Amino acid sequence: MRSARPYLLALLGVGLAASALVQPAQAADPTYTVQTLHFAVNTGADNSVPCKIIGDLYLPKSATATKKVPAILTTNGFGGSKDDQAGVGRTFAARGYAVLSYSGLGFGGSGCKITLDDPDTDGKAASQLVSYLGGKTGIAFTDADHKVAAPALKVVKRDSTDHTGKKSTNDPRVGMVGGSYGGQIQFAAAGVDPRIDTIIPIITWSDLSYSLSPNNTSQTSGVQTSTPGAAKLVWALGFTGLGIVNGLQNAQVDPSRLIPCPNYATFVCPAVATAGLLGTVDASTTKDLRHASVSSYFKKITVPTLIIQGQSDTLFNINEGVANYKALQKQGTPTKMIWFNGGHSGPAAPGELNIGNPNPATEHLSKNIANWFDHYLKGKDVSTGPEFSYFRDWVKYTGIATPAYGTASSYPVGTATKYYLSGTQLTKSSTGITAGTQSFITPPAGLPTSTDPTDVVAAPLPELDLPGTSASWSTPTLTKATNVVGQPKLTVKVSAQLAEATQAAGPYGSLVLFVKIADVDAAGKATIIRNLVAPVRVPDASKPFTVTLPGFAHQFAKGHTLKLIVAGGSTNYRGGLIPNAVTITTGTTGQVLTLPIVN
Repeated sequence: MRSARPYLLALLGVGLAASALVQPAQAADPTYTVQTLHFAVNTGADNSVPCKIIGDLYLPKSATATKKVPAILTTNGFGGSKDDQAGVGRTFAARGYAVLSYSGLGFGGSGCKITLDDPDTDGKAASQLVSYLGGKTGIAFTDADHKVAAPALKVVKRDSTDHTGKKSTNDPRVGMVGGSYGGQIQFAAAGVDPRIDTIIPIITWSDLSYSLSPNNTSQTSGVQTSTPGAAKLVWALGFTGLGIVNGLQNAQVDPSRLIPCPNYATFVCPAVATAGLLGTVDASTTKDLRHASVSSYFKKITVPTLIIQGQSDTLFNINEGVANYKALQKQGTPTKMIWFNGGHSGPAAPGELNIGNPNPATEHLSKNIANWFDHYLKGKDVSTGPEFSYFRDWVKYTGIATPAYGTASSYPVGTATKYYLSGTQLTKSSTGITAGTQSFITPPAGLPTSTDPTDVVAAPLPELDLPGTSASWSTPTLTKATNVVGQPKLTVKVSAQLAEATQAAGPYGSLVLFVKIADVDAAGKATIIRNLVAPVRVPDASKPFTVTLPGFAHQFAKGHTLKLIVAGGSTNYRGGLIPNAVTITTGTTGQVLTLPIVN
């Protein structure tokens, strides 16, 4: 039976697959060495906050001052430690890289508070580790009391200029890789340190205010919205608790981090309380969350970036990866994107990736990561993969997962196909749309009205909305398989007279709805695609609005039907505070679901 901590880490998706989080001890490898080091760094906007960091340095035995190697910097997902990245250290040290795996601030023996990968704190801390990799002294020590200085590191390749073209010192040839919390830190570090050469952020966020309180309408840029969203309940409670526990376990490193908000930046505790009470985050919290998000500093990210986002992810969904990809592409940053099968809400597919012990010879993503680093850090003439690729869970294969991946020269892909809301059906025909109405109620105090599988624990519950709490439309039984790859969009107009009156008081009086797509099999069993739900805090209930649903790659098989659901409550989100009677009327082409179809 697993211990409580690894199980909780598995639930929170610290690694990319639960089975990869806790690996058996590995036999010593004669090709590299491992040394634990302790680092002293200064952080904060004015560099006045000292922090302690613990890390493990993996060095190929073949690396010398005359035969230098490139470096990789990596750190843990939320709640983890340097040990979670031991597999990355082993694999890439054996491939001729120096690897420094460290525990992020607030975790795994490192000091200071959790600041959510803020560039001024976490980014600056990582930058000083880059300096150490570049040969700078006075940062690393061999003891926890910082009394015995580690010698200068002389075996890592160095560059004479950074990525702005300026002359640089202590500039290693270095890339970064990691997942989730260990993904966003790469943006934070690259945003403050142009010496970093390339990054591979995996299953991470674009805008943390969207991640924790999403609104899938009123989007102004990427996933950023002008209207607050609906607070996630289960994810927020899980992360808050895990962060506090981690702080208590490591209080001896830095006891001051427990006051006034245990192990978190000061704004986090009142933000969690406000979101739990009112169902969304306020403007001040949104500002703080965006400061810790790449969405606020895209222009600073200029190094080649491989974005890997998970389809099974209700925490940082596909839309966040797409937002990052499009923004970086638009400004000319070399960027490619992969959608793999796993994520925070499910494991990688066989032959995709085992982050605990990656094997580029047998795993599709591990191979892509290794080739990316070999190309950008070693200068090898190897392929960095297609511009966009996506795992197709309907394709059978054995061994490495490469055959299950579809590829494209750009994103988006497919043909935008309209399905009009017609009575209780979805029809492709724009003529003869049936008039009809469906009415339902939203619950008081944002209570759940569905049995969607619970985030984090993913309880195996069937899709079911309580009677009178949702409206739905379905296609006729499909006569051939339909492949959807991308982000569905719904344009809809509702009637909610009470909301029209109360929304003038601000977001707490607004109508909140939840949009989702289900695959209904021949027996009538409905399954929400990857348990992905699009919360909507309607900015103006008197006007039409467009919902961008979380993206996915899914085949609706022959004999199945595709079902669109608009619900008043959700298991995993705090809904609207005020109950509303909602009516949706069909009969025009204005009510339409658009799906990206790939044949």
